[in-house]
Formats: sequence, structure tokens, C-alpha cells
Amino acid sequence: MQHTEAGLLARLRAGEPTLMLAIRGARTAEVVHLARSTGHHAVLVDLEHSSMSADTAAALCTAADALGLTPLVRIPERDYGIIGRVLDGGAHGIVAPRIETAEQAADVAAACRFPPHGRRSQIAQVPATGMRPTPAIELNPVLNQSAIVQILIETPAGIANAEEIAAIDGVDMIALGANDLTAELGVPGDYRDPRVREAVATLGEACRKHGKLLMIGGIADPELLLSLFPLGVCPLVMTGADSAHLYQGMKASADRYAAALATGTE
Repeated sequence: MQHTEAGLLARLRAGEPTLMLAIRGARTAEVVHLARSTGHHAVLVDLEHSSMSADTAAALCTAADALGLTPLVRIPERDYGIIGRVLDGGAHGIVAPRIETAEQAADVAAACRFPPHGRRSQIAQVPATGMRPTPAIELNPVLNQSAIVQILIETPAGIANAEEIAAIDGVDMIALGANDLTAELGVPGDYRDPRVREAVATLGEACRKHGKLLMIGGIADPELLLSLFPLGVCPLVMTGADSAHLYQGMKASADRYAAALATGTE
């Protein structure tokens, strides 16, 4: 196989800083090249917060794979049917949003793996093997082992069930969605609310107990984010969405030219 998805997990377990770009607005492989040239190690293709098709997501994933990046796909909430499609299309793993119970987490893990470890539908050709037809007896164990399953917890109910969710076999990583959690707590965007730190501590303890990785999404303040790392957070950091980066670059350029024009016409 050209790329071992589990390499991302090994990198994180070794404590190596890892940067991931969320792709929400772009639709071509150019954005993946930009991610690589700017020092990113992974991309998150976001099907939860975009109108992107599964076909476009697969094209972005195969481009990322070819460039040595790890492509994950965030699926729409509770849409387990799309999991096999994007994995077949080249995704290295799945991010499942708004998971609140162990049963929901188990459904996601099962959809990512072939029997007897799950119920992923059989396929013989995938981008990871160069689309070479491969017998199931050879292909299934490799893809079962390499598929990455990240469970995104975004509600107090999910936090309350953290240990049961972390205990599910086949779940590799848990992520805290800080934006949705603070909204659920009635303090949207207030990441310094003590309940956020308590939630991270709860997830960190559950992940340590069951040998799972923990990341935090949604906190753009590096100092605040790093202050939570001692609670058991792995060094996987989302640098932002492509649309946000585009806005920031466009705004900085527009302000620079507007200032120059104002000075030149005085």
C-alpha cells in the first residue's frame, strides 16, 4: 500500500506536533497542494458543514494520499451510509460529529471495518492499493487496521458518556468540539468557561484509561489550547478552515491596498 493511515496515530502517540487543515469551501486539489506546501500533515474534508459531494471529497482525499498527507472526512451527523463511500474513495479515516452514546460510536466503528470486526461492504479496489484488484483475505485486514475512527463529542450528554464511548473497540481518537459544546452550555465561544476545562479533563481521563487519543477542535487561541494539553490532549491541531484562511488573506490584502491608496491620494 502507498500510505499507512495508522502512521498518523503513531505520529501523535509519539507526541509529534501535527497540523490539519479543514477543507470546506475549496473543490479542487489545489487546496491540498497548498496544505502540503504550508506545512500541514493532514486534511479534514468537511461534509458536515458544506454542500460538497462525496465525489469531490474522494478526489481531495486521493490527492492528499498521493502527496503524503492523511485525509480524514467529517461525515454529516448520523449519516453512516456515506462512511463506506468515502473510505472506498480514498479517505484514511472518519470523523463522526455529535456522538452522544457508546452505541452510536460503535455504529461508526463498525461501518469503517469489514466483518468480522464490522459491517463495511466488501470492495476489491481502493486508491491505497493503486486500484489493483486485491482479494478480500489480503485487503480486509490491512484496511481494518489502518482505518482511523475519530468520535467528535460536542454535548454534555456525550461528555457524561465519555468513558463508555472511549471503551468501544475500533474507536481510535476522541475529539472535543468546543464550539458546539459552549453553545450547548449557553456560553457560545467562551472557551475559558470552567466547564470546558472540566470536559477536557473528563475526556482526557477516559482516553488515558482506554488508550485512546484526544484532540480539541474549535479553539483558535494557541495559548489557551496549549494550556489544555496537560489534561491529556494530543498534539493534533486544526489550523482553521480553508474559507477562513482565504478571508484572512483577502482582508489583509484589501486593507493593505486601501491604506496605500488612501496615502497616495492625500
